[in-house]
Amino acid sequence: MNESILCFHNVTFSYPREEKAIIQNLSFSMKKGEFVSIVGPSGCGKSTLFRLITGLEKALAGEIMVQGAEAGRKENKVGYMPQHDLLLPWRTALKNAALPLECQGRKKREAYAEAMNLIQAFGLGGYEHKYPKDLSGGMKQRVSFLRAILTGADVLLLDEPFSALDAITKVNMQEWLYEQWKKWKKTILFITHDVEEAIYLSDRILVVTEKPITTIQEIHVPLGDERIRNQLYDKQLQLLKGELIEQLKGKVAI
Repeated sequence: MNESILCFHNVTFSYPREEKAIIQNLSFSMKKGEFVSIVGPSGCGKSTLFRLITGLEKALAGEIMVQGAEAGRKENKVGYMPQHDLLLPWRTALKNAALPLECQGRKKREAYAEAMNLIQAFGLGGYEHKYPKDLSGGMKQRVSFLRAILTGADVLLLDEPFSALDAITKVNMQEWLYEQWKKWKKTILFITHDVEEAIYLSDRILVVTEKPITTIQEIHVPLGDERIRNQLYDKQLQLLKGELIEQLKGKVAI
């Protein structure tokens, strides 16, 4: 658990034709098996961090390492679960989940069989042949997470995956995701605007309050592995929640 699996070292980045950098001389790291959330105001560059990790964008300076190799290399797989599920409407839940295996060159029959082995465990039993239009929001996100798992990546990037769900479904999905993380022992970097969600799910929270991102405040969440939602009402966690909200209030991206 002490091995560094993701590392930013003095990273600077700006988009073409933009005068100001979005990220400047940023350094942080994650240990293998951690669940780390990033919270910050809209437009501050949180999702840009994901684009750099996946190799969709290239840092202007500095170094990003994933599992000891430069980010974005073909052999350096990273799973990604976006805010919107992005399921293909013409493919069933099973075939959507199996897509990463097909992209890796696996025969369809093998890919579908492997995905089917996990359908029940992901709460999708009986829905494997349904199309996205026939699935609830929570089910769609389960398919999306299963698809991320089947990439075979040890590092998963989750970009506000529950923000579009209703309140009760969101709570259920948070609890489900926490159990999946413990089961699969993946390293998860999670973007959210929901402070309570970050506290419930995370080992650590990285707080972004300014643009460009030059430093990230790190907060260790005082919860053990066997956490329950009622713990969120403990005085210490209520104070932490209040402090985080106060830090983020009024922070507007420039």
